[in-house]
This record gives sequence, structure tokens and C-alpha cells, in this order.
Amino acid sequence: MNELPRLILTRDHLQQGVTPKELARRCKSGALVRVRQGIYVDGNAWRALRFWEQYRLRVSAAAEAFSTTTIFARHSAASVWGIPTIGLWNPVHALTLQNDGGRSRAGVLRHYAPPSGVTAVRREGLLVTGRVRTVLDLAAFTPFAEAVVPVDHVLRADTAHGLQALTKDALVAGIDGSYSGAARRRILAAVEFADPRSGSAGESFSRALIAVAGFEPPDLQREIRDGSGLVGFTDYYWDKVRVAGEFDGIEKYLKPEYLKGRTASQAVVDEKLREDRIRAVGNGVVRWTWADLMAAGRLERKLVAAGVPRRRARSAG
Repeated sequence: MNELPRLILTRDHLQQGVTPKELARRCKSGALVRVRQGIYVDGNAWRALRFWEQYRLRVSAAAEAFSTTTIFARHSAASVWGIPTIGLWNPVHALTLQNDGGRSRAGVLRHYAPPSGVTAVRREGLLVTGRVRTVLDLAAFTPFAEAVVPVDHVLRADTAHGLQALTKDALVAGIDGSYSGAARRRILAAVEFADPRSGSAGESFSRALIAVAGFEPPDLQREIRDGSGLVGFTDYYWDKVRVAGEFDGIEKYLKPEYLKGRTASQAVVDEKLREDRIRAVGNGVVRWTWADLMAAGRLERKLVAAGVPRRRARSAG
């Protein structure tokens, strides 16, 4: 994640003689963007952020607005840990240790947690739930397809943030009486399904949607070769119908670790040549993007058109 822009606090600017009216004028012109009441950020810097970076900044803004100690949880804690989640408009999530119905307001959802079961970690200047607890909460309280994304992620080492991979056993051990029976079953379903071979949030979300839609599970990271040698590894592969599935995330055309010195246009051409080689050895190829994942039924229709088989009922043998 890029370094986040500095928050501009009304209370600080009042001391410097800048009036709320002046801040409002700058906000109206687009020079500033209001993140929450009394907290702004440079407009150009805000617009340059990706949506998950904007969300992370909203968490920091909430922390500046609160006058009491606050432990951030769920999507908010995940944003601090660098754990990917699904959704563009998630609220800020925080814990309350008083079982009085919570005090959810001003874009912040508070969730009760017994004090005995909560361990807070200080990270990037904020108090957040631990990495295991954060992932378990997401698995317990988000839909299955969304829950798989953070679980897959933590099963891989996060070199960008210097974090070691977690094990499935460590995640299951973390449940330990902190969740209801129904929440425990949701967690176990996500953990059992999780696979560290999914290389990105989009690949994880795709795999879960494929399962929910009732298709046969694909092989992951299938090696493809032709007469010239290694073609590459496909995100998904269905042996019975010889169809490769590829999730096209924008990262492969933008991030230096994927470009490897190439321009974005060169990466597009290389990807087209790679697909031609995959097809030349007798495989079909079906591709999809984030837009396909977010439009109900679109991925399913693409897979059906490509001939990807559905799972058979167990009684069919």
C-alpha cells in the first residue's frame, strides 16, 4: 500500500486561524475532500488512492475522531493488517466491550465482544484485533465467497508486510469458544475450503463463486507446456473439458512485480501470445475480470458458455 496522505483536522486549523467556512469553501472547490466531520484530506491525493486505500484512510479518520480507546475489527482491522476484503462501501468496524447493544453511529459499526476474549494489537498507531481474530471474524460474519478471500491470504506469507503464513490449525484453534455454533460452522467451512495457491483476492473470490455456483472444482496453478517449453501456469484448469480459466486483475498490467520491466501495453501483448500458445495445444480459455465477479450471474454464464462442467450429485457416483 502507498503511503497515505496526511489528514487535515479542523481543530488543528482553528488554532492556525483557518475558519470552518474556509475549509468548507476548499472542500466545495475540490481542493479538499471531507473524510468525516471535522477531518479532511487533500483532494488530489484522495482521488489518486485506490478504493481500499481510501477505506484505510477512513479508519484513520475515525481514530482521530474518537476520544476514547478504540479497538478496530473486521474489515477495518484487515485494512491495517493488509488483508484483502471484498466490497467498496464497507463501514468502519470497531469493538465495544459493553453488552448494551453497541453505539453504532457516524459510519462506524460497533460489535460487542467479551473483554476476556479480546486481545488488541497496536499496529500503524491504531489498536486492532489480532491477525487470527480478524480473519475469524470475517469468516464468521461475511458471506462464504467473501470470507474465503482473507482466509486464503493469511495462509500465504505476506512478504510485503513482513508477516509469516498462518496454518489452518492455528485458525481453528483461535475459534476456542468465542463464537456461536452457527458462526463456528461458517468459519470451519471457509477454512476447510481455503487454499494458499490462490494468488490474489480476485482469484480467491472467483474460486469461491465457482463453488457456490455448483461447478466442478478446478485444479489451481496448472502448468502448461508446448513444444517450445513452459507456457505458464493457469489460474484454474478443468481436466475433463480441457478448459483453462484466467482471472484478469488489473494488477498484472500495473504493478512492477508483474510487469518485470515491461510497459503495460507490452504486458497485454505478452498475455495474448501466452493465451494463443495455451489454445494451440488443445485447450479452451475463459477469462473474466472484477466487473464479471461483481455482476450477478455473469461469471456463471461465462463458465457455462466455455463448457465448464457442474458437480454431479453424490448419488450419481
